Amino acid sequence: MKESVNALTPEARFFLEPQSAAQRQYEALRARFVQALPSQEVARRFSYSPGAFRVLCCQFRRHPFDFFQQRKPGPKTQPKTNVARPLIIALRKQNHSVYDIERALKNRGTPLSDTAVWEVLRQEGFARLPRRAEDELPDRPKPEAAAVADRREFSLTPARWTTQLGGLFLFLPWLVDCDWPQLVRQAKFPGTKMIPALQALLCLLGLKLCSRERKSHVMDLVFDPGLALFAGLNVAPKTTYLSTYSDRVGPHMTEAFRGGWLKALRSHQLAQGHSFNLDFHAIPYFGQDEFVERHYLSKRSRSQPSILVFLAQESDSQVVCYSCADVPKARQPDQVLRFVEFWRQQTGRLPEELVFDSKLTTFANLSRLNELGLTFMTLRRRSSGLLRQVLNTPRSAWRTVHLDVPHRQYQDPRVFEQRVKLKGYQGQVRQMFITELGHEEPTILLTNDLASAASKRITRYAQRMLIENHLADAVDFFHLDALSSAVALKVDFDVVLTEIATGLYRLMARQLSGYETAKARQVYRHFLDTPAQIEIQQQRVEVQLPKRAHNPLLIAAGVGKKETAIPWWNNHKLAITFG
Repeated sequence: MKESVNALTPEARFFLEPQSAAQRQYEALRARFVQALPSQEVARRFSYSPGAFRVLCCQFRRHPFDFFQQRKPGPKTQPKTNVARPLIIALRKQNHSVYDIERALKNRGTPLSDTAVWEVLRQEGFARLPRRAEDELPDRPKPEAAAVADRREFSLTPARWTTQLGGLFLFLPWLVDCDWPQLVRQAKFPGTKMIPALQALLCLLGLKLCSRERKSHVMDLVFDPGLALFAGLNVAPKTTYLSTYSDRVGPHMTEAFRGGWLKALRSHQLAQGHSFNLDFHAIPYFGQDEFVERHYLSKRSRSQPSILVFLAQESDSQVVCYSCADVPKARQPDQVLRFVEFWRQQTGRLPEELVFDSKLTTFANLSRLNELGLTFMTLRRRSSGLLRQVLNTPRSAWRTVHLDVPHRQYQDPRVFEQRVKLKGYQGQVRQMFITELGHEEPTILLTNDLASAASKRITRYAQRMLIENHLADAVDFFHLDALSSAVALKVDFDVVLTEIATGLYRLMARQLSGYETAKARQVYRHFLDTPAQIEIQQQRVEVQLPKRAHNPLLIAAGVGKKETAIPWWNNHKLAITFG
């Protein structure tokens, strides 16, 4: 007799080729734990992936006695939907939309979501309704349309009202003192008859100063007259205008505006150029643009499509003096030289000291900085050879220095110094190995300052963390990373607005006792996040702030002592009072 091709009997096939999921799990687990077959072989025999079968075994080990219990199946019908189905069909035959039907069901005590309503209509074969005209919509409450922003409609007629942005008006005297209209004119920002350039910049700056996250919170201010009065408009512009305005701003405008703002800061004894902290910040991009390069993001600890921004912060005043957005990787090492040239053009002299991280530039550019007579200090990457050198250095070669930094936990690090030559660097550079700073690995500093004490150099580099704190403040408070915003601003334009906002906060904080080095979000929370009563009088606008615990510091700083004429208010004077 011929042997059958398939020798499995129906009874054997029942066990070896299970049909139900529960039986397949049982047979697979039995083969693994009773017959001790390899996991990959069992997974292949019962059509599991190796990973899925490992998860199944893990779940069985945790709950072996409850694993094969019979579970009660869920309901096969939808009682609420079935009750409402006839009414849904009848209303759709009368050309009611999904949302009209949803409201009708809610009024009759049988509520269903719009998703459930559309599922019933789809099952019954109904197509979507065509878009209806305004007169075809049912009579129900509708959103109130806001007025169109138009400078020509702006008037300061006597009135009294309340705004939620009372603290915003504290910045107006500083803007007038910095000659804001002249800065906008020099940069040649675009404008229209309805919204001139001055008003457009004030609106965007107002959003930055009050920490509004543009992707969702702009429309909250449409009916608040405070932002409109701040900018000198009848109402605040909407999201579409703010996005399209950014598209009209070119790099030559932001560069000219940045230079004018730097001169204004220097006239107030800020940004004197003694020492700078330099750093890069990657702003993540979540689109599909193939021209956006991938950069390392510190907050996510991975590489991602992003826009690289170069920032320079003056150490003493903590003011960001320079920025350059959308830096390609090929030009990343040369940004430090571009900043040096920018500072020389604006001030007529070179910066005195630059402090930055190891990945900011190359050894060849360090040599060029040394030739220009600039003092620099940077970290050096810890290679395996340098770490072996630290381990092999005798204990007698190390010396202990004291850091005169109050409240610092590690004040007595150990230092070993040497002069080294670097590839691409002309001459020798001072290299310092530093241990016992609270890190597991030693810190390696490179500097061309050959005379200063080691403790002074270490203390100065520790202050570089100020720019890290500033970046965190710019991301959290000024929403520098909000590229997926509903109001999509150009990165360079958005960074310039952040520069202006941080400068204004530093000007204000410098006048407040105890808040000279406070972050912007702390100043905003204590002094600026407050409503106000606005009273428009003849040739005068009075902003009355409510009683708050920190108002005495504002009064001591001179806020409200004199009235300020605001040019974009037709020279009406601003008076700030306290309730």
